[in-house]
Amino acid sequence: MINKVVAGPDEAVKDIQDNAVLMLGGFGLCGIPEQSIAALLRKGVKGLTCISNNAGVDDFGIGLMLQTRQVKKMISSYVGENAEFERQLLSGELEVDLIPQGTLAERIRAGGAGIPAFFTPAGYGTEVAEGKEVREFNGKMHLLESWLKADFALVKAWKGDTSGNLVFKGTARNFNPMMAMAGKITIAEVEELVEPGELDPNAIHTPGIYVQRIYQGESYEKRIEQRTTKIK
Repeated sequence: MINKVVAGPDEAVKDIQDNAVLMLGGFGLCGIPEQSIAALLRKGVKGLTCISNNAGVDDFGIGLMLQTRQVKKMISSYVGENAEFERQLLSGELEVDLIPQGTLAERIRAGGAGIPAFFTPAGYGTEVAEGKEVREFNGKMHLLESWLKADFALVKAWKGDTSGNLVFKGTARNFNPMMAMAGKITIAEVEELVEPGELDPNAIHTPGIYVQRIYQGESYEKRIEQRTTKIK
């Protein structure tokens, strides 16, 4: 069996260079590759194109890379929790491609599955449709959307083994599995790293064939993006 374990996040991202295209898993602050992001901050790479459902918050996740001006372009579907993102967008400092969430997910899945393009009705009649081929199917207009792929996919899993098999927990099973398939090199950080055979084969969400590097992270924060309490 191939052992894909690296010493830690800094080794995992060591060959990510300026102007790379990255996919970063997560939904809100759940399941984000926070320690790989921290390593990119230390490395100081710039000109990055980041494909992610959201842009983190000002002081966590991708938001930290926005603060240090390491991100050139964001390809996302939801960015409403990041004031610095908003400032850079409105000032023209940051290129932004906003995509309907379902379309973003399917474009990433298509990249991993080797499907160059597909038709979807989402976005027809809006700015999303500008410059795109339109066809009618069953009386409804659809847009042609292309796949998304990346030089590196950075994902976060609950458990993984040294061969790269991954198990995600709860909402962290969001964009992570499909991004793991769509990166030329996939880097997985896990809360618990085990030996091959210790994971139930029926519970594995991402087979190790899609993962090139894996490491066990430490001291995950697991922040709550919006804390809501009920007063009785």
